[in-house]
Amino acid sequence: MRVHPRHLHKKLIKKPLVNNQIRAPNVRLVDSDGKQLGIVPLEKALQVAKERSLDLVQITEKVDPPVCKIIDYGKYLYRLQKKEKKVKKSTEIKGIRLRFNISSHDLETRANQAEKFLEKGDLVKVEMLLRGRERGLQNFAREKMNQFIEVLRNRIPIKVERELRGGGRGLIMIISSDKKQETEDKK
Repeated sequence: MRVHPRHLHKKLIKKPLVNNQIRAPNVRLVDSDGKQLGIVPLEKALQVAKERSLDLVQITEKVDPPVCKIIDYGKYLYRLQKKEKKVKKSTEIKGIRLRFNISSHDLETRANQAEKFLEKGDLVKVEMLLRGRERGLQNFAREKMNQFIEVLRNRIPIKVERELRGGGRGLIMIISSDKKQETEDKK
């Protein structure tokens, strides 16, 4: 079966086994309120789920017998997709580009933008592209990057995720907001 390239971007979550797809002879049953009903035969668990007009969903297969919950399968899938979207959204990397001879005012402007990204909880990739003869003056470029970090540190507590290092075309560093430091400062 061929998949059209347009559909490749959709990442499918691994769908849990439901109702008759479950193959374990016994299951650890949990009802819709989260109350544990103990280890029961699969047939009885399916019967209880059918009586309540809900589905029997295998939550985890890592334990023996597997944990199954009596819930609405559609709502469960929706919650899984929502949770995955939230995780995906929270780990976004935003980029800030600095120039070799950036002025102090422009440095402040870039720091404002980075501060906004960090307050949202995003990671910030700070990079400085070096062209031609600028590559020979890497010490000066490192000083500019450190100056940018100091300007940012005066505004918001930050944590360096990836140290400043030379990339193929320049210098790169990844930073994030240091929430622990921020809460300690407020005390």
